[in-house]
Amino acid sequence: MPTNYISFKETGYFSKLMCDYISQKEELKPFYNRFPTLENFKAQIEEKKASFPMENRKVLASVLQSQYKNIDTSSATQAHITALADENTFTVVTGHQLNLFTGPLYFLYKIVSTINLAKQLQETYPNNHFVPIYWMATEDHDFEEINYFNFNGKKFQWKGPETKETGGAVGELPNNGLEDVYELFSQELGVGKDAETLKNWFKEAYLEHDNLTDATRYLANRIFGNEGLVIIDGADKNLKQLFVPYMETEMFQQDSQKAVTETIEALNNVDASYKIQVNPREINLFYLSKGLRERIIEVDGKYAVNETDISWTKEELKKHLQEHPELFSPNVMTRPLYQEVILPNLCYIGGGGEIAYWLELKSFFQTAAVPFPMLLLRNSALIINKKQVKKLEKLNISFEQLFLKRHTFINRKVREISNININFDEQKAHLVAQFQEMYRLAELTDKSFLGAVKAQEVKQLKGLANLEKRLLKAQKKKLSDHVSRIVEIQNDLFPNESLQERTDNFANSYEEYGNEFIKLLLSELDPLRQDFVILTV
Repeated sequence: MPTNYISFKETGYFSKLMCDYISQKEELKPFYNRFPTLENFKAQIEEKKASFPMENRKVLASVLQSQYKNIDTSSATQAHITALADENTFTVVTGHQLNLFTGPLYFLYKIVSTINLAKQLQETYPNNHFVPIYWMATEDHDFEEINYFNFNGKKFQWKGPETKETGGAVGELPNNGLEDVYELFSQELGVGKDAETLKNWFKEAYLEHDNLTDATRYLANRIFGNEGLVIIDGADKNLKQLFVPYMETEMFQQDSQKAVTETIEALNNVDASYKIQVNPREINLFYLSKGLRERIIEVDGKYAVNETDISWTKEELKKHLQEHPELFSPNVMTRPLYQEVILPNLCYIGGGGEIAYWLELKSFFQTAAVPFPMLLLRNSALIINKKQVKKLEKLNISFEQLFLKRHTFINRKVREISNININFDEQKAHLVAQFQEMYRLAELTDKSFLGAVKAQEVKQLKGLANLEKRLLKAQKKKLSDHVSRIVEIQNDLFPNESLQERTDNFANSYEEYGNEFIKLLLSELDPLRQDFVILTV
């Protein structure tokens, strides 16, 4: 099964900030701790070991044992959980929402990147123990982002439980209403062992578990449990108790807003085109209760839950936080800090948007005196089957050309396959040269004619451009069959003119290749090779 690579920059699908980060642009170095190379992990291990309390390890291991008590746990995962109580054990983490049936393909790529990095670290630093962690975003509240998946070009969407109260933590949502999705999905699946496996996984995860948290944990464990993946739910009172001092600081000193705002300004000074992912609020914490996850705000010296009647004095809030830390939830700015406080973590693996907002946080971590983890852009891949490879070869389409935007892709291929060279660059250059002589003559005779000469040049160049466009359109029509075939293959591989991994569900490949597909990802995705991967199956 051949594997090919293309640089992230060449794909055209990754931001300038991510491309600059991958190339280790000098001006970006102040915004991260260490760039993720095997050699750099040595210092990261030493820094984390020196700062991570043993008490936190004991709490972590105990909580994970409790969270796994009703799970069919592999020996590899159990060994990892036990090892977390030891001072020489460290984690590699990825996080993701509780997308229905894992959502888009890149959910798998994130976890495979995490598992494979832990394996590489184990080989390089055998005196330590490395645990791959999937952090479930159980306290997110954006139901519309996670309630569907795409299979065979169709969208399978969960309307939500009838009793769903909007705005609460999605992990608590009961799974009722998913029977309808199961029936539709079952009808769409083909026959055979692997189709039956997918059907059973969906049924066991969502129809035999009470809520979205338990369903997601079950499914991720079924797919990756044998690889030793450890799945953690941060919505736990004992874990949040460890984070209480940091939440107090966030509410009463509000250090994060100042630190992150200054970092955003510094990033903009490096390059104004960098897209800022997250802007901090004064207090970057939510309050949780049934059906509610709402911001905590300060109003006239008191503290309140936005758009509710809940409020406290400063002393009341301190007491409430100490007694019920589970009712407080970090937002996107403070969740990374929470993760690093409760885990002996070395590296966070995420997508481009995630790494971009982590780059805003280093000074905030310094203020909190918590080591900043290494940041690794997850693996990205395009899955191409042998039939599609044959089509590409027949149409003489290279992998690089596939990543072109639709209009550019079609125009380039039409010019390439046409027996007429519809490219007026030479004529335009000749015209510009002729007008240079006219400009010279106008200078020598009457400078007032310069404007008229310029207008005539613009008019004729525009005319040539329009003629080129019309001829190209006519040639496309003449070659419409060929154009439709190249559009069809690009549509297959880039649904909705987006990366396959952002649209398709893993079931598309699993139904055809079964567990060999998971094995292929584990064998071919190298997390430290920062290139886009093209996998032929």
